[in-house]
Amino acid sequence: MARRIRLGTASPCTQATTPETLAQLESIAKRAAEQGVDLLLLPEAYIGGYPRGSTFGCAVGARTEEGRDEYLRYFQSAVDLGDTVGVSGAGAGEAWVNRQLPPTNTPDTTNSPTKSIPLRGDGTRAFLERVARETGVFIVTGLIERAGGSLYCAAVYVDPARGIIGKRRKVMPTGTERLIWAQGSPATLRAVSTMIKGVRLNLAAAICWENYMPLLRQSLYSQNINLWLAPTADGRDAWASLMRTVAIEGRCFVVASNMCVPKPGSTARQTQPSDEAISPTSSTTTTTTKPRTGLHKRRQSVFDEDGNEIVLCCKTDSTDINTNTDTVTNVNGTYREPRQDGVNGEKEFVCRGGSCIINPFGDVLAGPQWEDDHSLIYVDVDFEDCIRGRLDLDAAGSYSRNDSFKFSVEGLDLSPLPY
Repeated sequence: MARRIRLGTASPCTQATTPETLAQLESIAKRAAEQGVDLLLLPEAYIGGYPRGSTFGCAVGARTEEGRDEYLRYFQSAVDLGDTVGVSGAGAGEAWVNRQLPPTNTPDTTNSPTKSIPLRGDGTRAFLERVARETGVFIVTGLIERAGGSLYCAAVYVDPARGIIGKRRKVMPTGTERLIWAQGSPATLRAVSTMIKGVRLNLAAAICWENYMPLLRQSLYSQNINLWLAPTADGRDAWASLMRTVAIEGRCFVVASNMCVPKPGSTARQTQPSDEAISPTSSTTTTTTKPRTGLHKRRQSVFDEDGNEIVLCCKTDSTDINTNTDTVTNVNGTYREPRQDGVNGEKEFVCRGGSCIINPFGDVLAGPQWEDDHSLIYVDVDFEDCIRGRLDLDAAGSYSRNDSFKFSVEGLDLSPLPY
């Protein structure tokens, strides 16, 4: 029998300070470990924050002092992982991963969140590695990294046994993100491998709208990945459609994670959290719920960017996994953890989330997780499904016609990883 891996994600939002966000990350990782999650993905810019709506006082040909002060605060909330800028924003690569860079810190140059002073950086790397090691959860999280005088939108792969085994830097910040984030090198698109329960995972992250770059997608398919990670800040309903396309094209599992950000000052009704439990080995549909009165219903329509209303096909009183209630649903091995803080009901959101997990045939296994900034969603998967999918589609192999279509990426090794 094939060994199943439990993939998980959530939609937490950045806290008021970076130490508070790191503490929340540790809490989420511990909850994930309690639920048997093997790999956990957290959103784009989760550590350091995604400055949605900020202008930093900038217009074409003009900047303000207030905007510069805002950027200073944002820069200070970013984390220093001890890496260099590197050629084209590539960092130091394997030398950084393997801790081969010379020490740079003195007691006066670090505000380490740990008690000991790290040789490089601010201690965030050691913190993340400790959390992964103690929980046994492979953690992939988005963060804002400062290196030199610039900021990078990054994601790190944290192995419980080996520590950080790789790091992405976003190669093309989206829109006005380019004002505050430098471009990372395509060299950071190199996939990484790990073994979980005897199953080899070849994984790589495409950050937010990098997923809309067809050639970037091909660069990851070419490396024979079977797990695609998509930390994002895109909370539109259309995002899940893109993730399903990626899963089908790459014949890989896809995990996407986006922050659910409540509007400041929004109110929420209080409900009692469910104390029911379901067996993680069950493959039947089981729902346990408390009486439901006055709960928030799934919205019946959405608006596209041109203001056109699109009516959704959904029940008026939804009780499925997507609703933010005290319901626990198990559908073919898919779970949503019940809220433990008793918060539910009417809230307004700056960003609704939408985290999800999708299989290599484009089927949504968990999520999208709308308007829920607390719960975990997770699902048990068989990675041999990726090979089953290659029967009729291998975008970088039998279906690529690489005798006619030539593809290369400057500075990136596209050699396929073995299963």
